Order: sequence, then structure tokens, then C-alpha cells
Amino acid sequence: MDIHSTSAAEPVGPYPHAKRVGNLLFLSGVGPRKRGAKEIPGVELDDLGQIASYDIEAQCRSCFENIRLVLQDAGATWSDIVDVTVFLSNMRDDFQAYNRVYGEYFAGPDKPNPTRTTIEIGALPTPIAVELKVIATIRSS
Repeated sequence: MDIHSTSAAEPVGPYPHAKRVGNLLFLSGVGPRKRGAKEIPGVELDDLGQIASYDIEAQCRSCFENIRLVLQDAGATWSDIVDVTVFLSNMRDDFQAYNRVYGEYFAGPDKPNPTRTTIEIGALPTPIAVELKVIATIRSS
């Protein structure tokens, strides 16, 4: 079953926010954009629409908020997350800050502590520095 969130940023292509298969919820790649806005949190663009500067922490926090919104609209919660794949466009400069912010949301006894893979990639489809792919469990209905 396709999940289309009415709260999270719109997908940048022809795909759902998530897909439910049995008791698993597979989220499409989630970036830091905000619903209905052209500006991207933590991103400054130049006149040509290229990244002039960015704040990886602000982008991470915005990604996490979008994930929370998709989960909520799908009937799941933050603590239902079981696996995260992270795509960073600049591992060397951004991993430490990303990892610190990630720990605020995911590490600890009252947090989901999912498995995680972090991958450096050359570019993302919009001018962002981070995107997450999430798998969560979902309660039966």
C-alpha cells in the first residue's frame, strides 16, 4: 500500500513517501526540504541555483522531522524505525556533525537505535547534502 504524507515535503519525483508491505514500512529517500516551500533548511544557493553554503546539522534535523511526519501519517512512530541508510555528499567534512546529530535522535535507551549504513555519494537529485532511506515496522490494522 502506498503512503502519501500530507505533512512531509512533497516527493521530487513520481513515487510515494512510503510503501507498506506486511508489517514493514519502506520510506523513499527523505531530504531536508519543507512542504510547499522552495527554500531548503540549511542550504544557501547562489544565483545559478548551486549550493553556495550549507549547514549539515540544520539539514539533518529537517530530514529527521520529515521522517517523523511520514511515519506519523503512515501510523508508525519514531521508535518503530529498524534500519537507516544515510547518503552524504561530503563524508569527510560532514560525517562528524551528522553523527553527533544522529546520536541525539537515535542513540540511547529510550530511542530506536536502528541498524545504519552511511554512504558517500557524488550528488543528490536536489541541492542537498544529506538524504535518508528508512525502514520501520508498523502495527497491524
